[in-house]
Amino acid sequence: MTITQLQYVLAVAEHRNFTLAAEKSFVTQPTLSMQVQKLEDELGLLIFDRGKKPIAITEAGQKIVDQARNIVQEAARIRDIVDQEKGYVGGSYALGVIPTVMPTLLPMFLKSFTQKYPKVRLIIREVSTEQMIEELREGHLDAGIAATPLEIPNLVERPLYYEPFVAYVPPGHRLSGSGKIGREHLDLEDMLLLQDGHCFRDGVINLCKATNRAADEPFQLDSGSFETLVNLVDEGLGMTLLPYLHTLGLDEARQQNLRFFQDPAPAREVSLIYHKKELKFQITEALREVIASVVRGAIAFQDVQIISPKAKGRGGKA
Repeated sequence: MTITQLQYVLAVAEHRNFTLAAEKSFVTQPTLSMQVQKLEDELGLLIFDRGKKPIAITEAGQKIVDQARNIVQEAARIRDIVDQEKGYVGGSYALGVIPTVMPTLLPMFLKSFTQKYPKVRLIIREVSTEQMIEELREGHLDAGIAATPLEIPNLVERPLYYEPFVAYVPPGHRLSGSGKIGREHLDLEDMLLLQDGHCFRDGVINLCKATNRAADEPFQLDSGSFETLVNLVDEGLGMTLLPYLHTLGLDEARQQNLRFFQDPAPAREVSLIYHKKELKFQITEALREVIASVVRGAIAFQDVQIISPKAKGRGGKA
């Protein structure tokens, strides 16, 4: 039994296809198939049921796949320990980022990080929170950036920053002449929201429900991007809430439509998430330090209350 054989088993388990697994493993299909067959012969049982389309994992095979994942990760940990001892920060690093964070955060830190750590090859993908959790568990992502708390077993959450919510209201709206607004001013009846599945949407709904002014229908219009919501607000179709970093990219005219909250401002906690086994920890630490340093200067708010997608609210200072 070899680490390579176990890696091939994991590839087949993921793709349920020997040809695709071989392609992703950068070997020929006969080579991969032969090594998997050799392992099955050594163990004296079938890991995969090749008679099904797509290929299925046998009951005993699933236990082997789960253990193989642990063994491969532990082998990677040895390399990680060596890199840490040598002070080496480099190699490939897969990072998942949720859609409501990616457009604003990535331009803020990516150039600084790549200049400071040129030996790291960041592989960045936009993923939903649910997909991120699954890929972190399976080892397809080294870390993720998402709104927290999530409180997922075996995953570590390290807060990067606390991002206040900001109201965006059109001229003539009931809040357009206000200074700082309170939570009691929010009403879901005229609130434009991101489409279902976005954690920022859940946070806004929880915030509005806390005022006891929720409508029977939680929204009138639904969208997949903040840009679209801003355009709809400009047409007078309602108001919306934006994460603070997104407001920095608005032009001067649109800046006039922003209304900030009274202290403590509602906010979301954005964290770096990774498996508790801490593979590639030296890169994770470097990433955390760079992101925290660049965002710290951009967010001037000091008194915030965290609005979690999973709960109505959680107090916290940033």
